[in-house]
Amino acid sequence: MLSLPTKEASLPRVPRLVGSLPGPRAQALIARDEAVTSPSYTRGYPLVAARGEGCMLEDVDGNVFLDLTAGIAVTATGHAHPVVVRAIQEQAANLLHMSGTDFYYEPMAELAEALCERAPFPAAAGRPRARVFFSNSGAEANEGALKLARYYTGRQQVVAFLGAFHGRTYGAMSLTGSRAVQRQGFGPLVPGISHISYGTHASLDYLEDKLFPAVLPPEEIAAIVVEPIQGEGGYIVPEDGFHERIRQICTRHGILMVVDEVQAGMGRTGKLFAIEHWGVQPDIVTLAKGIASGLPLGAILSRPEIMTWPAGSHATTFGGNPVACAAANATLKLLEAGLIENAERMGRVLQAGLGQLADRFSLVSASRGKGLMVAVDLFDAAGNLDRERRDKIVDLAFYRGLLLLGCGKAAIRFCPPLVIDADQIRVALDILRQIFEEQ
Repeated sequence: MLSLPTKEASLPRVPRLVGSLPGPRAQALIARDEAVTSPSYTRGYPLVAARGEGCMLEDVDGNVFLDLTAGIAVTATGHAHPVVVRAIQEQAANLLHMSGTDFYYEPMAELAEALCERAPFPAAAGRPRARVFFSNSGAEANEGALKLARYYTGRQQVVAFLGAFHGRTYGAMSLTGSRAVQRQGFGPLVPGISHISYGTHASLDYLEDKLFPAVLPPEEIAAIVVEPIQGEGGYIVPEDGFHERIRQICTRHGILMVVDEVQAGMGRTGKLFAIEHWGVQPDIVTLAKGIASGLPLGAILSRPEIMTWPAGSHATTFGGNPVACAAANATLKLLEAGLIENAERMGRVLQAGLGQLADRFSLVSASRGKGLMVAVDLFDAAGNLDRERRDKIVDLAFYRGLLLLGCGKAAIRFCPPLVIDADQIRVALDILRQIFEEQ
């Protein structure tokens, strides 16, 4: 086993590089890993993480990075938040596992109650406004939502969107319309799923005026599955009225509106649920990523009259694990104690800074997004989207101590832990400015 750097009391709040990247310990671990792990993993640059604190990550050689990825929008409360760590440790000391499919324990009930109280569904006198099913991941949550929608409506057809990402298991992969490599060679996929363009009224015109009369009777559609802001597809914010119109279409035809909040939810956009920005009440919501600050947990929330599937029809051994639920309960309290508000405020700081970069450098677009779910596109000299330039900039940022991720055709996404502050945002923007000056 590799010996790790001596743990300090606290990591610095800005990048600190102590040697060339990747360092010798990182190189050794990468060689071990690549000899035995699946080639399907998509490692963008040679980061070998050892520990984290807030928005900072230290690698096995003692280099410290400013993390604007949050493990793909997962560590909402920051790396190793002490409140979350304490909740995990206390729960692990008492009960590591007892399957919630077959038995009861308080952390699951507490979390389900909290989510039901906050679900973006109509309030109902004398009963909870939602029911909850817990899974291990966002993909599993979307799988379950697809099953539930078909079960409740008795219909088979589903509408999803090009650019969408819902996961890589079969149902989730069939809903996904992001990149061909995610589907190529894995057919046949789940049948009955049609894709249209995302985010425009023209796309919904096409659905209503072309598909409904010709090939897709609305009376046979179980659900329209939509991300409030497309994640993997490029952090795309839809046109005004887009989600409201989907709600109207669904209500008119008895179709369920299923909103995938896996990446956009849990406070990232400045509201607990991103769909709240549009004042729309869906029928089913899926959650994961930021829900438990890094522990594997997903959830399906539905209006109570929809979640009527019988005992044994859908279940899981590990979903709703007591330790993951304890982490989620702590996470939700921290979000509502100020981190959701911080996401909204720091999102404004981030977008203002990115706007200044866009004004100065033609290679970068204006920013888009809400809260701390923000992206910019990269262009070539002719003004075309430039994926290679995007990848190069993400790579160069790593070698200067800044962790970023790409998404969409040529976008850089900014999805830091919600504990980030204005000084750290300025450090990140300054690193990007230096890189852009060299392009």
